Amino acid sequence: MGREGLLRMLDRARERSFDVVIVEALDRLSRDMEDLAGIHKRLSFLGIEIRAVHEGVVNTVLVGLRGLVGQLYREDNAHKVRRGQAGRVRQGLAGGGLTYGYAAVAGKSGERVIVEAEAQVIRRIFQEYVDGRTPREIAHDLNKERVSPPRGWAWNASTINGNLDRGAGILQNELYVGRLVWNKVRMVKDPDSGKRLSRPNPKTDWQVAEVPHLAIVDPELFRSAQQRKEERGQTHPSHQRRPRRMLSGLLRCGSCGSGMATNGRDKSGRVRIRCSAATESGTCPDAKTFYLDTVESAVLNGLKAELRAPKVISEYVRTYLEERKRLEATSHAKRQRLEQQLGQINQEIERLVDAIAKGHGDPSVLGPRSTALDAERKRISEELQSEPPAVKEVALHPGILKRYEEQLGRLEEALGKGVSAGDAEAAEAIRDLVETITVFRDPGGPGGVAVEIAGRLNALLGEKAYPNQVKGVWGKVVAGEGLEPPTPGL
Repeated sequence: MGREGLLRMLDRARERSFDVVIVEALDRLSRDMEDLAGIHKRLSFLGIEIRAVHEGVVNTVLVGLRGLVGQLYREDNAHKVRRGQAGRVRQGLAGGGLTYGYAAVAGKSGERVIVEAEAQVIRRIFQEYVDGRTPREIAHDLNKERVSPPRGWAWNASTINGNLDRGAGILQNELYVGRLVWNKVRMVKDPDSGKRLSRPNPKTDWQVAEVPHLAIVDPELFRSAQQRKEERGQTHPSHQRRPRRMLSGLLRCGSCGSGMATNGRDKSGRVRIRCSAATESGTCPDAKTFYLDTVESAVLNGLKAELRAPKVISEYVRTYLEERKRLEATSHAKRQRLEQQLGQINQEIERLVDAIAKGHGDPSVLGPRSTALDAERKRISEELQSEPPAVKEVALHPGILKRYEEQLGRLEEALGKGVSAGDAEAAEAIRDLVETITVFRDPGGPGGVAVEIAGRLNALLGEKAYPNQVKGVWGKVVAGEGLEPPTPGL
């Protein structure tokens, strides 16, 4: 992951663009045993050698040894770095990163000094929280006053509140009372995505050092804040989170692009949704709420209108066939080239055999030449056999459309019965079709809502697949009207 040059090299290898890969050492390809073995296996399959400058042609034994040595070196380096950080923390120095409220001391690695302007903000946050204000309210005020946040462009409730398991957030940072806590989290790499992810460590693994010269908040104020957090963290079972809704995690605000979440109910019990940025930090220009059932209805109407159109699936099949024909044309040209080479080799072998039979040449010279040509003939014959057969046309089966109709009808029925809030199957079916749903305010439309649906099929088919030709999205949907403009018969 993130090694574009290596990925381009592997792509070129599949095109047979080169015969040899030269590296300074095998650890320049990878210091991961699995990755190095995989690269070697794929290049060997393509008939491409790997040559290391000081070790020559690379074989399986060398890959195994160097892969093991490289991975051990990498892991040993990680242990040494962490041991070095642990030693710095014991001395009261920062183990890495810069906490809000402090600045690095030039020329003195790991030393920090208090930034008084930021320290005043931290004291204000603790005092207001202890006085009864919520993190959301505090974040709103800080954003209105244009106080610079620790990171990004706006304060959020999560910046102040943090995460209890990780000991993160301003209210839980013990450095503000002169106690440096290190090793709260560890970084691990996802073997599939290659991304580095943080995992919380148990509190028994945390390392603590007293640094009273870095205290910003009075210990009594800090304890009062922790006590209030503990009281607020005891959620009554009746207030625990409900099961995920059909569109949970898919909704985006049309004004600022942030996610959207539920925001209570009206007197009749209808669920409202609101931009999370408006709720958490007060930075969204559209802070008003929408009715969730109106948005759900608009989304389902839009999906039904689009997916009922046979053009959607027929366009998919057309695109699929075009790609198969393109690949077939490439394969056909390659097949012709191989057949031509095979014919030339057969003629050459026949000439050599005739020359040997008639005594017109030295068998010790012509014999090896004939053997080499025969090996080349076998190689080309095997490559011809591995070429895929000609593509077969795929007809659009009416049963597919019928299945779509049944699924969408079932979703609409589930919504109508009010079980969509906890229907995991319905929610999963929606996620198979939809990537994101952006909600806009439309005073002229039914329900005052318009939505844009970015579908997963859109990435495969492109905008031409959809009847309304709306670029980049499945369509603009108005509650009660389907896609805009309404298409007769859909």
